Amino acid sequence: MSVPIIQKNRIIEYLKQGKRFDGRKLDEFRNFETQLEISENAEGSCSVKLGKTEVYAGVKMSTIEPYPDGPNEGTLSVTLELGAMADDDFDLGAPRIEAIEMARVIDRGIRESGIIDWEKLCIEKGKKVWQISLDIYAINNDGNLFDVAALAGLIALAHAKFPVYNEKEGKIEHKLSDTPLPLHKEKMSFNLTVHKIGDGFVLDPSFEEERISDYRLGMALADNDGEVRITAMQKGKEGGISEDDMEKILKLVEDNFKGLHKKVVEMVWK
Repeated sequence: MSVPIIQKNRIIEYLKQGKRFDGRKLDEFRNFETQLEISENAEGSCSVKLGKTEVYAGVKMSTIEPYPDGPNEGTLSVTLELGAMADDDFDLGAPRIEAIEMARVIDRGIRESGIIDWEKLCIEKGKKVWQISLDIYAINNDGNLFDVAALAGLIALAHAKFPVYNEKEGKIEHKLSDTPLPLHKEKMSFNLTVHKIGDGFVLDPSFEEERISDYRLGMALADNDGEVRITAMQKGKEGGISEDDMEKILKLVEDNFKGLHKKVVEMVWK
């Protein structure tokens, strides 16, 4: 959807004054709402709402033969669906490029953070390991799907449990155990996306702000003894990032990291 020029100019003028149409500050997020166990068929599931943007996430576990380069390590698969129910611009049918990009960025942020203990997903070295399938569905898009989808994925993983595995018969039973996934809580990273609009930078863009931004820079951020650790980074849209822009973005991230990290930790591990 294209935003009318007059609307775009009004948004940019407001941002120059440090204002947004919904009354938020440029670095202020909308209110989060989370709900656990929304699916009886998943090993872990949740919904996350940020304003009117809403995402569902679910974890399913299966057993597979390990890859040759990781005979004693489990695997992770992340998929994301952007359906027409969430946004009129999203098409039915095969995954669109935006969905593939978002899934890969979320996957990379999880992997590079080191939150999953891959070796503890091994059942029998070289023969059988657990595969984690993280499926994410956009329910409504009112801006900032990237951050909401990544957070939903984290929460689903944090609350997932292994299904019961029958070692004698070598198959999964249709009930859950009391054993959570092997996660290193202290290594958790979360996604934060910065959008440049005109000469300003915003966090948690609205639907219209997202449409008119020059570019976005998404980062997976983790805590490193009180300092920011960037575990993954992805630039999107056509605008170029100057050296001055990068300095401003890193300063914005640094200024907001501690407060956001505390809030995310509370939502993920509650």
